[in-house]
Amino acid sequence: MLPLGTEIDTGSTAFAARRAAMLERIDELRALEQRTRDASARAAPLFERRGQLLPRERLARLVDAGSPWLELSTLAGYRLDDPDQQRSIPGAGVLCGIGFVASTRCVVVVNDSGIDAGAIPSMGGEKILRAQQIALENRLPLVQSIESAGANLLRYRVEDFVHGGRLFHNLARLSAAGIPVIAIVHGSSTAGGAYLPGLSDYVVMVRGRAKAFLAGPPLLQAATGEIATDEELGGAEMHARVSGLADYLAEDDADAIRIAREVVGRLGFGDDTSLRAGFAAHAQDLASDTRLAPAMLFDEPLHAPDELAGVVPIDFREPFDMREVVARLVDGSRFLEFQPEYGPETVCGHAELHGHRIGIVTNNGPIDPAGANKATHFIQACCQSATALVYLQNTTGYIVGRASEQAGMIKHGSKMIQAVSNATVPSITLHCGASFGAGNYGMCGRAFGARFVFSWPNARTAVMGGEQAALTMRIVGETTARRRGEPVDAEKLDALSARIVEHFEAQAGVLHTSARLLDDGVVDPRDTRKLLGFLLDTCRQAQTRVLHPSSFGVARP
Repeated sequence: MLPLGTEIDTGSTAFAARRAAMLERIDELRALEQRTRDASARAAPLFERRGQLLPRERLARLVDAGSPWLELSTLAGYRLDDPDQQRSIPGAGVLCGIGFVASTRCVVVVNDSGIDAGAIPSMGGEKILRAQQIALENRLPLVQSIESAGANLLRYRVEDFVHGGRLFHNLARLSAAGIPVIAIVHGSSTAGGAYLPGLSDYVVMVRGRAKAFLAGPPLLQAATGEIATDEELGGAEMHARVSGLADYLAEDDADAIRIAREVVGRLGFGDDTSLRAGFAAHAQDLASDTRLAPAMLFDEPLHAPDELAGVVPIDFREPFDMREVVARLVDGSRFLEFQPEYGPETVCGHAELHGHRIGIVTNNGPIDPAGANKATHFIQACCQSATALVYLQNTTGYIVGRASEQAGMIKHGSKMIQAVSNATVPSITLHCGASFGAGNYGMCGRAFGARFVFSWPNARTAVMGGEQAALTMRIVGETTARRRGEPVDAEKLDALSARIVEHFEAQAGVLHTSARLLDDGVVDPRDTRKLLGFLLDTCRQAQTRVLHPSSFGVARP
């Protein structure tokens, strides 16, 4: 397998301009993430008075020192809590990620009780659901660090209450599937939140701080007239000695985390250390969650991954060759391209990444009938050989026009979507540029079951470009006016076009899409190789892990 060459001149002004524009986007992302950390840290005096650790301090003690930590969905809820971009706090009040606890790869969910006392907004619930899905699909133990005021009643919506039941449904499914669920209750876990420990297989509660009850003292008095203290209703000691909800009683946050780590270490889910080589994050300093250490066991690309910041333009209309991206991601820059002369704008091929065999599907333009057929064939062949699929999205969609319609674009595009939807191997999707129209679907967008979906800061997602949408509506408006025998109001149509472009553009960027969990996070292009290596490790471990399912989840006494 021959290595890919490069046409990129890293000393050119074009490269420097692209890199500067990309780094500016990355700085914007990092500033938003820092805003969330700062907001939580402002609660430090209160936590210190209560003898508690801050949520991120709990997380740092929970995960193994110096081990990988991949935080997910850091932009969740951005501008949904507050439309003012200067005041909005991204993250949706929850820290979620994949990390190592007692040498065991786990999904970790931490209520960020430093922000609004851990009250969970609508998108926070969706973020937890996504974390649970990742745990189930990848056979990872789920560790919950719980301290929450519950749902935000000031923003109550009945649909959040009804759909929120899936949080508890998923916990039951995880337990029944043989995937352990561990709860560390640091503070309040009330009303529906009481079922978080209730549906966990192992529960650690902090003496004097943890509380779990279906109705707190105010609601109990309002509903029944009964008067009771927090401890009588749901204190940690009561649950450890009377109700049986707590399996372990801890003296403080640090002690609770110690106990939880010991529990995880005795599950028999310990990670194969060979899979961890080549990926390390700053677990002590979680400010740089995805800036990961270089790989060690596999051939590095011949072309530096750091160059990716200058390879890809911010403007999706500026063409570039996705092979330049592949050359900076895969081991030794080696890429065996599949059918390179057929449907050439759809690029498929075999490679290795951190030693994992992968099939890559990417785009250098719209997907035509030949490209759709090639991709369908390639996806099915990868399923036959149990080769994981990596989709690098960069397409304006399936090609349109008389010739393509007559050539069977709908039929061939549908075959590709069938192959994507029914692929039997793990699929990972990365939004590298444009993701428009049905191209989002055919390239394994969020709705099509990819194991993980990440975006670059320049990614754009929409049913079509804003200018195309505006022109479409203008043509419709002009045609309608002429059919009615009315004059075309150009000024009105100009105003309509401007509104449509603004409406589409406001929704296409990653700050909007990632806020709505249309991906699992936005990654610095320079970190993509390490990210993909870790995700492929996670998928591989899931394939080899033997579970011991039961008919029902583990029931408490």
